[in-house]
Amino acid sequence: MRFIAAAGLLLALTSCHREEKITTGGGNSDRGKQLVAQYACTACHDIPGVKGPRGMVGPPLSGIGSRSIIAGKIPNTPQNLANWIQNPQAVDPNNAMPNLNVSQKDAQDIAAFLYTLR
Repeated sequence: MRFIAAAGLLLALTSCHREEKITTGGGNSDRGKQLVAQYACTACHDIPGVKGPRGMVGPPLSGIGSRSIIAGKIPNTPQNLANWIQNPQAVDPNNAMPNLNVSQKDAQDIAAFLYTLR
């Protein structure tokens, strides 16, 4: 009897699961992953799942989706992360991250991808 109940529960849980693209803060994580490669973010950062060099200028971005602070200064929210990506000097004029002229939409998509790195 327990086996049947467990099997029924498992079936119910798996049938309710459907694959969705992860979006965060209005961004698309799939597109964001492509943009991370396009903007050559791996030149400075080690980013899991993205081909390219494993830069050591900036911090590794593994687990950035779980971090509470960005750049040692601001709360890690989707909007703050997108703002940081788009214009890091506006957040901290003395940081080493270059302004790559990332559009607002691209920054939202990159932030969505980075939030998948937990």
